[in-house]
Amino acid sequence: MSAAYAALTSAGYRAYVRDRTTVFFTFAFPLVFLVLFGYIFRGQQVSGSGAYIGYIAPGILAWGVGNAALFATAFTLMNWRRDDILRLIWRTPAPLSAILSARYALALAVGLAQAVLFLGIAALPVFGLHLASSWPLALPVLALGVAAFLALGAVVGSRADTPEAVAAIANFLMVPMAFLSGSFYPSDLMPGWLQDFSKILPLHYLNSGVEGALAHRGGALQTVTADAGLAAFTLVFGLFAARTFRWSNKT
Repeated sequence: MSAAYAALTSAGYRAYVRDRTTVFFTFAFPLVFLVLFGYIFRGQQVSGSGAYIGYIAPGILAWGVGNAALFATAFTLMNWRRDDILRLIWRTPAPLSAILSARYALALAVGLAQAVLFLGIAALPVFGLHLASSWPLALPVLALGVAAFLALGAVVGSRADTPEAVAAIANFLMVPMAFLSGSFYPSDLMPGWLQDFSKILPLHYLNSGVEGALAHRGGALQTVTADAGLAAFTLVFGLFAARTFRWSNKT
């Protein structure tokens, strides 16, 4: 198990860094939205309770991290299955848990690097994000968020057989979720029924937990609730991914 995990993690890392286009857009995509919304709403307040950047930056960061984990996992599993790499791995002692653990290690490293770069730029005077002293609480939230969206990506990657199908399904899930969960504007501004509906979406909990930690809103209860919600989604998606996983397109 440990040897398989190390080999798969190393192979995944080498494949990732060689794909410079993916690396660039993984980090640049969330920054585009930060710059766009940061300039449009620079200096504005939300209901007199805080600067707009304090609401929008955590949401964009959460969406970027979740988006990267889902897409990378889904595309990798689809490609490996299409090219019969998964079938070859299946013939080795490497279990499915080693594959997903290796993908998680890579996705978590990418997510943390995204967070450092994103928050470093958001904290520049031109945007003016001020991190609360509770910011370390964002680390377990991000770790659980990566796990939840990786598990969802495993579901997508196990069912979709082409890159076009992966992109269509992943965008169908992530784009509406971004708006409904408050990634691009404060969820407090949405109608009450939409706020209630967003609570069945994993991105809602990732947004809420990151915002609570970075902006110190809602107290410790907000981040604990977010952690619990993301853990529940990880369990549900993970069990579903394990039951629907395919080692080959022929099965």
